[in-house]
Amino acid sequence: MSTTSTTTAQAPQTNNPVYHRTINIDGISIFYREAGDPSKPTILLLHGFPSSSHNFRTLIPLLKEDYHILAPDYPGFGFSDMPALADFEYTFENYSLYIEKFLALKGVKKTSMYLFDYGAPVGMRIIQRNPAILEHLIVQNGNIYAEGLSDILKNYRKNIDENTPASRAEVYKAFELEYTKFEYLHGVSDPAKIAPESYQLDQLLMNRPGNKEIQYQLKYDYRFNIAEYPRWQQTLRTISPKVLIVWGQNDPVFLQPGALAFRKDIPDAEIHFYPTGHFALEEYAGEIGAQILAFLKKH
Repeated sequence: MSTTSTTTAQAPQTNNPVYHRTINIDGISIFYREAGDPSKPTILLLHGFPSSSHNFRTLIPLLKEDYHILAPDYPGFGFSDMPALADFEYTFENYSLYIEKFLALKGVKKTSMYLFDYGAPVGMRIIQRNPAILEHLIVQNGNIYAEGLSDILKNYRKNIDENTPASRAEVYKAFELEYTKFEYLHGVSDPAKIAPESYQLDQLLMNRPGNKEIQYQLKYDYRFNIAEYPRWQQTLRTISPKVLIVWGQNDPVFLQPGALAFRKDIPDAEIHFYPTGHFALEEYAGEIGAQILAFLKKH
């Protein structure tokens, strides 16, 4: 008589997972990713267009052992609620107020900030209102200098100001898959490294009924960010934070001179360029993560 035994392989356990959560702010469900020990210093990751906290999926695991990580989705992006235009003020000012409320609800009084794309005008508004909240500043292809403005951004404003059916149609091209792929693939060192689900997920969420109208409103509102650039620069000169710039040098939207311009106000800003495009984390998350850890350890 023979006997057989069956063993079941156990998956490896981790004591430090990445959590996917929601929090209610003024009746709106805000989705966010959280990892690390909340008693450790916090890093707030602020995403851009047309992405979400999904953009940080490869960076968070690299930082979570040493830091408390928070990465929220703005209303209308990612997996946060998408109120109708008539029910929510889709402006960068309002986004910054929501992120402030988010930090307060999470009990965060001081944080390092990682500002990417739209995250720059959101985060800089928070810093301008409450400079004491900032520990260290990390900027990745997020612009606050005229030198960084590309023709792509200038043409948005020109077409929105013209406000004709043809000019509006030009702006709406930025909300279609062809342009989303362009933002992810332009200037990369190897397109094969770019996971297709990244731009496909962004596009799927942008295709929700009413979302493209929301995105148009945000493109209109971007002019008020440019008007704030001098005040944000003054804020940096006043508080003189330690600044790390990690930048995809082939970005067609926010140009390389916009990264170098930080040294006008923060002469000792640490700047690193990578041979890739706008979504630098898609190719260089490992290198950028290591640079962040070294920078924060040093300071």
